Amino acid sequence: MDLEKLPVYQVIPPTEFPDQGYPSPVATRNTDRPARGTSQFRKTIRDVALGFLIATAFWTIPHATRVSWPSARRCVGRFFGHRHHHKHHNHHGHHHGHHHENLFPSGKKIGYQGPTETGIEPFVAVTADAPPEQQSYYPLVSPAHSSHDAFDPVRSWGYLSPFHSLPSNAFGLEGSSGKVPDQCKLTQVHLLHRHGARYPTSSKEPSGFAARLKAAGNYKASGNLKFLNTWSYGLGKEVLTPFGRSQLFNLGVGFRQKYGHLLDKIANPKQKLVFRTTSQHRMLHSALNFAAGFFGLPFKSQYHQSIVIEAPGFNNTLAPYFTCNNSEHASKTYVKSIMSDWSEIYLAGALPRLQANLTGYQLTFEDVVSMQKLCAYETVSLGWSSFCHLFTPAEFKGFAYYSDLMFWYAYSFGSPTAAAIGKGWVEELVSRLTQEPIKNYDSSTNSTLDSNPITFPLDQPIYVDATHDTVISCIVVALNLTSLASEGPLPTRFIPKKQSFVSSHISPFAGNLHAQVVECEDGKKIRFLLNDAPVPLTGLRGCPEDAEGFCPLSIAVKALQTRIKEIDYQNDCNVKNGYTPPSGGGGIVNGRPPSSG
Repeated sequence: MDLEKLPVYQVIPPTEFPDQGYPSPVATRNTDRPARGTSQFRKTIRDVALGFLIATAFWTIPHATRVSWPSARRCVGRFFGHRHHHKHHNHHGHHHGHHHENLFPSGKKIGYQGPTETGIEPFVAVTADAPPEQQSYYPLVSPAHSSHDAFDPVRSWGYLSPFHSLPSNAFGLEGSSGKVPDQCKLTQVHLLHRHGARYPTSSKEPSGFAARLKAAGNYKASGNLKFLNTWSYGLGKEVLTPFGRSQLFNLGVGFRQKYGHLLDKIANPKQKLVFRTTSQHRMLHSALNFAAGFFGLPFKSQYHQSIVIEAPGFNNTLAPYFTCNNSEHASKTYVKSIMSDWSEIYLAGALPRLQANLTGYQLTFEDVVSMQKLCAYETVSLGWSSFCHLFTPAEFKGFAYYSDLMFWYAYSFGSPTAAAIGKGWVEELVSRLTQEPIKNYDSSTNSTLDSNPITFPLDQPIYVDATHDTVISCIVVALNLTSLASEGPLPTRFIPKKQSFVSSHISPFAGNLHAQVVECEDGKKIRFLLNDAPVPLTGLRGCPEDAEGFCPLSIAVKALQTRIKEIDYQNDCNVKNGYTPPSGGGGIVNGRPPSSG
């Protein structure tokens, strides 16, 4: 059949059908063609009539049957020899996604959901014989050399380790438990959690190693480094990984299982809880994934998400370093030197061993540290990494201590700004515990948000704040949880036999600190659980030693108020102090400049 001799048709300008969004398949004849013979003319008339009947049929059938409009339109188009060109739509299916939405109505519109009654709220922290524990990091593939290895490298990645529940005696309280004592009634919880596993930050490592290796060009790797011959850097920047998203979802589910019954304490059924996070992408999405786990879908209508701007010039207790001018002093100067010196000690055997399998590129200690970071980052991002099999257990323990040194001296008890950075959140905690508004805004607290009972309510049974690893490690200093520093400053040239400060125990990916407020026969009490392990409160003036880590609430609040007054935010953040720790480690243990006491 000669297609060029068939009559030419054009589609009427698009007219969308109700609830469908597809142009009408009705066609009109193009009269601007030369006349033909009678026989041909009659054939054309028949074609037009038949086309009209078919078009009419396909107009009617989709409304009376389950035939889709796309199928109907394609058939009409084939008859007319016309191909409709979709303009202004990209190859990712934007056109189909836009015009087919009505073919995929929501479950609410479909109906037929069956019974939807929920049961009573869970309260595992009170009702179970023992608290639940998080030990798995599924679906990551363990980099252990075998399933029977006692040593698990994942637990030795420091601040890059995934959260897992610590033993209840991790901080020295033998025989303690995260379970609320039977004679006490849980009335309130305050959760502060880190974001989930993320891609590397925008700092130069470990991507710098990949760039240097690529620039070398003609290198050749063999042995256990052979994979480098075809390896390329494929990690993103700063946002959550799929595993990181699952961490926060699971944390939300776990928190609902432990403390869901506290929702029954909300007197006004129309009242919505306010949870807080910052504007940074991974922070917001961590909070949203937590909410999805805690509330279930759909979750956005069940609570209010307060998003505090994370940027220079904005007060934010969940990202307080922007308003503390001295906060970057430590991490940019002497701490880098401490970490560099330590890497040359613990990787002294690893560097020549790896270099033996690599020609055309000269490895540095910074490169080898980056390879250990890639082990962690690739695993939490891609599920597995070839870099993990390059190192011995001792070298991974050295890497964990590398992280501990960084956090101790830059972001915790050994940093002269740590207490000041953590002060703002402690002020907010006291405000929530006492139900009294903050009076003095002389730290990182945000007067616009914190003075408003809508954005900063004081009557919730459950509080949830999302923050960063370095903020949690500063807040434990501001809270004066001195048991974490009981073994003193970290030595910089060897790993001590007894070590009370371990970064993976404080702020791993999805790590969390939460306070339980209870009413017991002898009054109201409070305690803190850090990654599910109770922390002694003997650092708070007046708090007695307690086997479960509890302190009378009134005493704890008074001690925290005293601690707040002790921390001179303006001095510690704005007055240059020039502090550096002694050679080999040592110095301050309270997160304040030496002259501040």
